[in-house]
Amino acid sequence: MKKTYTFLILAAVMLFLKSCSGERYDISEEYSRKAYTPSEALGFTISAPKEDSDRSLLINVTRAWQGEDSMAAPRRLLLLRDGAAAPREFRGQCLRDSAERIVVMSSSHIAMLDAIGATDKIVGVSGTDYISNSSLQARRSSLADVGYEGNVDYEALVGAHPDLVLLYGLNGASPMEKRLEQLGIPYIYIGDYTEQSPTGKAEWVVVLAEITGRGQLGRECFRLIKERYDSVASNSVQAKGRRPRVMLNTPYSDTWFMPPSDSYAVRLIEDAGGEYVYTQNKSGASVPVDIEEAYILASGADIWINTGTASTASELLRQCPKFADVPAVRSGRVYNNTLRVNAAGGNDYWESGVMQPDLILSDLIKIFSETPPDSIEGLNYYQRVK
Repeated sequence: MKKTYTFLILAAVMLFLKSCSGERYDISEEYSRKAYTPSEALGFTISAPKEDSDRSLLINVTRAWQGEDSMAAPRRLLLLRDGAAAPREFRGQCLRDSAERIVVMSSSHIAMLDAIGATDKIVGVSGTDYISNSSLQARRSSLADVGYEGNVDYEALVGAHPDLVLLYGLNGASPMEKRLEQLGIPYIYIGDYTEQSPTGKAEWVVVLAEITGRGQLGRECFRLIKERYDSVASNSVQAKGRRPRVMLNTPYSDTWFMPPSDSYAVRLIEDAGGEYVYTQNKSGASVPVDIEEAYILASGADIWINTGTASTASELLRQCPKFADVPAVRSGRVYNNTLRVNAAGGNDYWESGVMQPDLILSDLIKIFSETPPDSIEGLNYYQRVK
């Protein structure tokens, strides 16, 4: 009898803990109908309840940062609409109706909101001076600058009265998570930077469109972006002759990081008709190479792009003096994505460029062509390093 009584107590405790933590509760059983399945992005899905009458949605973020375990439970935001209530056991992030006051921690999120006409919903940003968007700069005095991860001004953040914060992770969860939970402010990770495809990055606009109540507009916006990108890429394939070999990046603390062959930068190179010089990196992450190996790679490249902060040849050679005799430098075929850098150092390539991958691709096609460097005109994000 005593054993039975003890067992019942333990069972009751376990049931209580389960209902409080929500760890074993799987909301996907209730939200099992596919509302949106991305065609390019790998980091999110959107599902809806089994009942068609409920407009609520569940956003499942499956890749919040690079290197996240693919078997990890998705990070979720439940969008509750038409007076719907969250399941009692659900312990994830909830947003009632649509987000009207948003704090953004990455400039790429600004470009996505701009693409669907929703920048008026932004009430706080991370680093006002680094933003390129003209509509936000025009009302910068009304924006809360909440600082940066690791040094967030929570007083400014709370004072902005946001109903949602857009986070990103680098190599793990944002340190803002726990504090936002304590403050009762919902958040969602926007993992566009983890995507390997240029159009995959842009497809995250669908998530922000659903969050702001503009779902159909977001889907149409992405459809047009993909259509433009595919058209430019198709023209590149038709026009290309010999594929120029392309070197990437500059050293950081005497180490040169080379991205993997399936990365965003390499996909752009290949779609523009180029060939990446470091195809042996199949790891899925950037790998360090020493300066000597980087010099060998650059010596076999026709073109060198994405040269960090260097926008002139003298700046580049101060960082890499030994590279003065590599073919790309001697022929003047070195380019950087710094044409739209503002006075504070904010680079619009990483802001509006996320939503205009066709323009970036168009730049690279011109750069990779047989056209003499001095004759290339009409670049959107790139400029020659000379």
